[in-house]
Amino acid sequence: MSNFEKRPLGAILTGDGTQFRVWAPVADDVTLVLDGSEGDDARSERLDMEPAGAGYFERFVDGLGPGARYRFDLGEAPEPFPDPAGRFQPEGVHGPSEVIDPSSYDWQTPDWGGVAQENLVFYELHVGAFTPEGTFDAAREKLGFLKDLGVTAVELMPVGAFPGTRNWGYDPAAFFAPDRTYGRPADLQHFVDAAHAEGLAVFLDVVYNHFGPDGAYAGAFAPFFTDKHETPWGQAVNLDDTHSEGVRHFFISNALYWLEEFRFDGLRLDATNALVDDSDPHFLEEMAVRVGKAFPDQKRYLIAEDDRNARHLIDPRSPEGDAPRGYGLDGVWADDFHHQVRNLTAGDDLFYFADFTDTTAAEIAETLRRGWFYTGQYAPNFGKERGTTTEGLAPERFVVCIQNHDQVGATAVLLFAPELPLLFMGQEWAASTPFQFFTDHHEELGKLVSEGRKDEFAEFAELTSGQVPDPQAESTFERSILRWDEFDDMPHAGMLAFYRDLLHLRPELPPAGPHGDREGERFHVEAHGDHGLALRRGEHVLLAALANGQTLPRPAGADVVLHSEDPAYTASGRELRFPDDGRSVRFERPGALVVRE
Repeated sequence: MSNFEKRPLGAILTGDGTQFRVWAPVADDVTLVLDGSEGDDARSERLDMEPAGAGYFERFVDGLGPGARYRFDLGEAPEPFPDPAGRFQPEGVHGPSEVIDPSSYDWQTPDWGGVAQENLVFYELHVGAFTPEGTFDAAREKLGFLKDLGVTAVELMPVGAFPGTRNWGYDPAAFFAPDRTYGRPADLQHFVDAAHAEGLAVFLDVVYNHFGPDGAYAGAFAPFFTDKHETPWGQAVNLDDTHSEGVRHFFISNALYWLEEFRFDGLRLDATNALVDDSDPHFLEEMAVRVGKAFPDQKRYLIAEDDRNARHLIDPRSPEGDAPRGYGLDGVWADDFHHQVRNLTAGDDLFYFADFTDTTAAEIAETLRRGWFYTGQYAPNFGKERGTTTEGLAPERFVVCIQNHDQVGATAVLLFAPELPLLFMGQEWAASTPFQFFTDHHEELGKLVSEGRKDEFAEFAELTSGQVPDPQAESTFERSILRWDEFDDMPHAGMLAFYRDLLHLRPELPPAGPHGDREGERFHVEAHGDHGLALRRGEHVLLAALANGQTLPRPAGADVVLHSEDPAYTASGRELRFPDDGRSVRFERPGALVVRE
């Protein structure tokens, strides 16, 4: 690693001033433009940056402190640009960057030890729609609720600054700056600190596979894209072409920034299948190495979102024997379970669901044994063979979820399975608020986004009842905000109690062995008919009906721990029937029964 790569990007405070550093290989000269600050020491001046080699420019400004606002002038554009590695954008993504002091926050949890991977239960939330206020501070006030619910990790959808006032976060513009609508950087630090005080890990969703369509000025400084590869967003991020060293350094520095300055416990890496890199080591492997070296004493997790079912993502970098070298990531989202459940319980068979038509309980059982269903078979929608074996991989390397939260049988399977469950905000009380796609782009771009959304779903009217919410409409965002008063009453209160009781049971379940090498007394799953599942974990057995009219075998002499017909969970509870002298249980509708032998 060269010396310049060891130096951080952006505006870095020192004891007596601020060191500015930017990577701009396309520029002959770079000028630092101080726009003034809110304090008494406001400075408005232009200062030449000094070349530091490999396209980097530096400048130390004596006496300049937090709050100073600045931009960079590359000489060609009519206006100076914000810093691609700016820590805060107080006036939005098009305005000046602000010098931030990350040490100003007084951390209260210096001895935080993290959460073991096998104990992770994720709760994904969007900061803007999680509460009516839509801020880090308001979300922080709900951490006690999440702790009581029984989850162990909060996963934030991307918080990097975006154009406008509302966005899912997948239109990244300022990669290092928490969005101003959510609060200041110290507010995010406070959120993470408070979560740790509650015993909750915090993960952040980061996007490195594309830039947003507005306000992403990093591309004006350097060749961040290459035409060597294509992705669903167009040209690929440049990870293996000319100047790729600087691109890789930019994004790995970003990952380390979130983990170091905000003390996130891990990152969820968006669409890693679109991070195309033919060099060695692969970008993801290099990131894993750099993160491991930066945190030798406490684990920081890297979880990939990837649709290939590719084990090399999580295989070790130093394998035993002649096994192939992997990237060494810690886990991967495994969507096969979600798609199977949706097909079986709701009949979804379009888009990627086409690879899971006519799903049976036996196929879901196979997925729970392996982590994912496709392990090399031909997948029609994928258009080729998909997946690899999971032999020897621990189930906690796989993150699984469901979307149809009101299907209690599927919910019980999700929370009982040995893979790591992920809930989406409001799922735990069957929230009535739909999480709809929303943006706040300028008029010209917003019109294109709205029309594109309509065109995208035009041939799938049966999925949308002919209506596609306008992502630019403020009402679309407002409909997506959780209503925190609705779980006081049935049926939401019952669903919340059902989730809470299952999550509180989960720590009592013994860990399962690696895929392909499990002991029957620790984990066993089998199908009963096309719509029934029985899962055993130690002395606990879950019987789940995924359709009406299911009869499942009940272990003899087992005590009932909980069942979905309990009046605490549903206002229309029905008495359980145990035919065959108690050796079976009859479900008239989808449901679940947990017993202890």
